[in-house]
Amino acid sequence: MYQNTTFSVSGQLVDIRKKQIYPATVQVKDGLISAIEKHEDNNEVPDRFILPGFIDSHVHIESSMLIPSEFARLAVVHGTVGTVSDPHEIANVCGVAGVDYMIENGKKVPFKFNFGAPSCVPATVFETAGAAIDSSAVAALLQRPEIVYLSEMMNFPGVLMKDPEVMKKIAASHKMGKPVDGHAPGLRGEQAKQYIEAGISTDHECFTLDEAIDKLQHGMKIIIREGSAARNFEALIELVEDHPNHTLFCSDDKHPDSLVAGHINELCARAVAKGIDVFHVLKAACVNPVLHYRLPIGLLQETDPADFIVVKDLSTFEVLETYINGILVAKNGKTLIEKVDATIINQFDCKPVSSNDLIIPETSSPSSGGFIPVMEALEGQLITNKLSLPGTLMNGQWTTNANDDILKMVVVNRYHQAPVAKCFIKNIGLKKGAIASSVAHDSHNIVAVGVDDESLAAAINLVIKEQGGVSCYATADEQQVLGLPVAGLMSTEDGYKVAEAYTNIDHMAKEMGSTLQAPFMTLSFMALLVIPHLKLSDKGLFDGDRFEFVSGTMA
Repeated sequence: MYQNTTFSVSGQLVDIRKKQIYPATVQVKDGLISAIEKHEDNNEVPDRFILPGFIDSHVHIESSMLIPSEFARLAVVHGTVGTVSDPHEIANVCGVAGVDYMIENGKKVPFKFNFGAPSCVPATVFETAGAAIDSSAVAALLQRPEIVYLSEMMNFPGVLMKDPEVMKKIAASHKMGKPVDGHAPGLRGEQAKQYIEAGISTDHECFTLDEAIDKLQHGMKIIIREGSAARNFEALIELVEDHPNHTLFCSDDKHPDSLVAGHINELCARAVAKGIDVFHVLKAACVNPVLHYRLPIGLLQETDPADFIVVKDLSTFEVLETYINGILVAKNGKTLIEKVDATIINQFDCKPVSSNDLIIPETSSPSSGGFIPVMEALEGQLITNKLSLPGTLMNGQWTTNANDDILKMVVVNRYHQAPVAKCFIKNIGLKKGAIASSVAHDSHNIVAVGVDDESLAAAINLVIKEQGGVSCYATADEQQVLGLPVAGLMSTEDGYKVAEAYTNIDHMAKEMGSTLQAPFMTLSFMALLVIPHLKLSDKGLFDGDRFEFVSGTMA
């Protein structure tokens, strides 16, 4: 998609790879940079800076609750011109048809989505997903030009054990000359080396500096993540100074309110404020993703696609203009991409639940001397702690203890009728009511947390009625739901309106007592079995360290 026109843009040009800044005029013709004219005098150009556009090096578009075309409308305002996008979430719901949906919708707007072939659908055999993508389907996807890499290989035990299906997927990517993304939280030493030597080139799951350095030493590139729930920037940012050629930036998962506020531009500003060399920062934000994934995104060189941004300065990175293929797509904080019509794809076969479905009888609990396993959610992390705490029994049932912030959590199978899985969780903080969501990585069954069974059932049923969404239920007169009809993950509505609706429901969850910065984003990861230590799938309570169900699950 190229703009058939000729124009020029002047300012201080930032040549990242040569580490130079000089006054210049960029000439654009038919979507390409036709010439770069260097000026002798700074006074000949406006006092602003021209640089390559920002790239989110690993993101699940679905987590923005926006379809790709709407994600693009918001992202370009912050100078993002492209993404390395893993359609893993919709693939777990709708299979290859979901991947096709993302690609086709993304093509409707001037934005450079670069999709991967999902490597783990379903993510594990310990949960119910809506689809499966085997090694043959992965190989077929990788032959398509729209698919530029193999998405995060979360099944690191399968890599270490040389599982035939896993190794076929990796081999298919290597055969096509396409990189393989990693996902190995906490993996260190010899096991990390073995994982990397299988041909896996990146990891965005490091949460300590030592872990990241260990993986760097074995030849892996580290993607520094700062999303709506998982925030590893502070722990890892010094890597950019010491390893400028082997670091990238990503959001991984970004809810719509966060995307309205900022994107990769925010990470650049924070990094420069810490004294990190601006050229190193911009390598991570603009250059390294293009080189590593061989993206069709321009780097502000002659004959490149005209993908670049104009910023006010190199400290705040306030974006004045964004160009993609020579098209002005954002100016002065306003998107210029028009909304496009979109279809709906979904897979939802779930009947309403009752409070009786959510009871945990004393006899069904994995308890020891009155102590029960409790999942502890952690602010800014995907990992959870595995606690053993005194349970509360009432009328022969295990129940919540809101005073000690031990609440009931349930997962409801959204694909077919099945018993509801239940457990207890700490650190959500609700004092009344319940919250629920069909955004629940990786299989996207309905996950909910509440103070009482009646509120839990009501919150879940709000989601079921919408065929997917996020909900808050305090009383019959105090309830909100944001419908997500596309796979139960995304809305087709205007992105800014979705962000406003999400902000309102997020505020309600916090008014009900949650102290989490992003309660719905955190909730969505409490069913993510591939991240330790304790999680809940629709089949029961799961020990992520042993990779097995907890004996005597509360289902």
